[in-house]
Amino acid sequence: MNTERKSAHWKIVNSQQWEVNGITLGYALSEFSKKTLHQVGNENERVRLHFGLQGDYGFTYHQLNRSFDLAGGHHNLMYSKGIDLEIRNKTLVIETFGIDFPRELFINFTREGADDLLKIFLEDIMAGKPVILSDPWGTIDINIQKIIDEIKLNPYEGSLKKIFLLAKALELLVLCIDHYHQIKKQTYTHIKTQHDKEKIIAARDFINSRITDPPNLTEVAHSVGLNEFKLKSGFKEMFHNTLFEYLTQRRLNIAGQSLLDTDKTVAEIAHDLGYSSPQHFHLQFRKHMGMTPNQWRNK
Repeated sequence: MNTERKSAHWKIVNSQQWEVNGITLGYALSEFSKKTLHQVGNENERVRLHFGLQGDYGFTYHQLNRSFDLAGGHHNLMYSKGIDLEIRNKTLVIETFGIDFPRELFINFTREGADDLLKIFLEDIMAGKPVILSDPWGTIDINIQKIIDEIKLNPYEGSLKKIFLLAKALELLVLCIDHYHQIKKQTYTHIKTQHDKEKIIAARDFINSRITDPPNLTEVAHSVGLNEFKLKSGFKEMFHNTLFEYLTQRRLNIAGQSLLDTDKTVAEIAHDLGYSSPQHFHLQFRKHMGMTPNQWRNK
């Protein structure tokens, strides 16, 4: 969500922004004092890769003449000349991430070898027509989340930082476009309704809120109002990992970044992430990352 015009009931409590080659990457954690309508807009022309990381909201995108109702953990690619949104926050905390590409740069990056899905999107952009790439929206899996975490925690400076940010922005673009192709072919067996889908996404958000104090399956199921079988089956269908594979990988991705970006000891990182002992953390890290924590730090 762009936040150049915000209501009195909306404040940004944490934000980060990076620029590279005309591309803007931005992160925002927003808090609201109540559930209400907010007008947001600017006159920039951009291709935006938008991620809703946490929180539920709906919005009307006036340039597209469309409305969307979204739960946390979603992404899409869109284009317009200027943007006017009417946002209805359904939770009091919303976390977003976005990448804004200049129009010509995006065309140059994607035009050669574009497939049918991307060709239609590019044709609308070149004609100056507002467009959104995928219907339905994509879900944020562990690979996408990992790259966003890496961008937020990147340890580089100067030219290395620019190279890193450009590489990660393009990696996210590739993963998301590939995901839009996959979801067009995907069929669900256990997720029957949009309400089921929203509950699975809520389970993912609950897990992410408990990274350092991992819940058990019963706690997660109770928190979202699903039976354990449907939760396990639906989570695997949507995110292509079991619930606890997702949790383990997320914790170890954060641990890996901490090993590279901080001077904390292995024991301190294990404690921060809620592991029962440094030995347990060491075994988990080696099993999933293919090397010990110290080997990872010194690689």
